[in-house]
Amino acid sequence: MIKKTVADVSAALQGVEDGMTIMLGGFGLCGIPENAISELVRLGVKDLTCISNNAGVDDFGLGLLLHKRQINKMISSYVGENEEFERQMLSGELEVELTPQGTLAEKCRAAQAGFPAFYTPAGYGTEVSMGKETREFNGKMYVLEEAFKADFSLVKAWKGDEAGNLIFKGTARNFNPSMCGAAKITVAEVEELVPAGELDPNEIHIPGIFVSRIFQGKDYEKRIEQRTVRKRN
Repeated sequence: MIKKTVADVSAALQGVEDGMTIMLGGFGLCGIPENAISELVRLGVKDLTCISNNAGVDDFGLGLLLHKRQINKMISSYVGENEEFERQMLSGELEVELTPQGTLAEKCRAAQAGFPAFYTPAGYGTEVSMGKETREFNGKMYVLEEAFKADFSLVKAWKGDEAGNLIFKGTARNFNPSMCGAAKITVAEVEELVPAGELDPNEIHIPGIFVSRIFQGKDYEKRIEQRTVRKRN
């Protein structure tokens, strides 16, 4: 059995350099690779292109990288909860490529599966399709979208084993599974790391073949982006 474990987040992110394209799992603040993001801040790498559903909030998640001016371009589907993101985008400091959410997910999945491109009806007739090949299938127009090309994919899972097999918990599953294996190097941080063979094969969401490095994270804040409570009767 090939062991994918590394000692810590520093070893896991070895090789990250300025100008790289990095995928980051999560949706809002749910299931984001907190340890890996903190390490990117510590490393001070800059001119990054980040592929993520959104950019966190001002003082957490990818918002930490934005405040340090480490991100040159964001490829996202939603940017509404981060004032610094909005300020940098409107001022022209940050290049932003808005992508329909389903297309964003499929561009990850296509890269994971080794497909160079795919056709989707999403975005046809809008700015999203400008400059892209279009084609008609069964009387409906589609846009050709290319799979992502990333250097690193940083994901967060609930449990993992030494072979890189992963289990996600609840809605933290979101973009994380489709980003596994969608980059040259996939780094998985997990809350609980166990020996190979301890995970129930029927419960594994991502097999270890899609993971390059795995480590046990620590000190997870798991902040709630929008807390909604119900009035007591």
